[in-house]
Amino acid sequence: MEYITLNNEVKMPIVGTGTNTYGKVNKDYNGELKNEIPELESALELGYRSIDAAISYRNEALVGGILAESSVPREELFITTKVPAREEYVSSKESTRAAIDNSLKNFKTDYLDLLLIHAPIEDKEQLKNTWEVFEEYYEAGKLKAIGVSNFKKNHLDELNEFAKVKPAVNQIQINLTEKNKELLDVLKEEGITPVAWGPMKTEEHQDKVLDEIGKAYGKSGAQVLLKYQIGRGVVVIPKSHNRENQAANLDLFDFELTAADVEKIDNL
Repeated sequence: MEYITLNNEVKMPIVGTGTNTYGKVNKDYNGELKNEIPELESALELGYRSIDAAISYRNEALVGGILAESSVPREELFITTKVPAREEYVSSKESTRAAIDNSLKNFKTDYLDLLLIHAPIEDKEQLKNTWEVFEEYYEAGKLKAIGVSNFKKNHLDELNEFAKVKPAVNQIQINLTEKNKELLDVLKEEGITPVAWGPMKTEEHQDKVLDEIGKAYGKSGAQVLLKYQIGRGVVVIPKSHNRENQAANLDLFDFELTAADVEKIDNL
């Protein structure tokens, strides 16, 4: 595994696994929860250590139970979760504290590696209060890093007006159909690490080019795409319920794309 160093010197695995449909009937985001997550168990066995969760996914306790029962030491895990930008979680500092405390309980741990605001909070006072609670838990060592998700430049500018701790990451959609280049440039300038959700999304004509590039390395087009993203400093959190695909999504560190390869992908 390779790591990226966040702006507070915390090291984050550059590849992780999403969990938004894990442990759910029919692998459906809105499906009922089951009592097992074999897909997470296989991910851990294969070497995934960065686990991307969220309160909104409804399966924190299930994910947390698997992590706590696994043979992987806590210090090797990088656990991310997210507080929803909904009234019940951000209406007051007390409600935000309760949300964080409950997440810590769900993951059976005394600290989280990364906590994000899941979406922009439009009420500026609520945003300020929420971030101040994040900073409070960060200063107390209960959060190793704090950040945001789905924030655009105007949201980051608003946060910067009062934040004492700069967000370490912004988790946004980054793929070949939603390149988000302007926002990526802003994040680079600000020293905020981009984390890509939905990194595998492509169109058919793009798949053909990726597959062709992959042939030279004995890799799939999907592996080429993930390699392209991590090669430019983007953390990726692909998700699969299939063990073979999970393994392939980690098998990225024994080849390097050429400048010509990168240019082809840039132009897709």
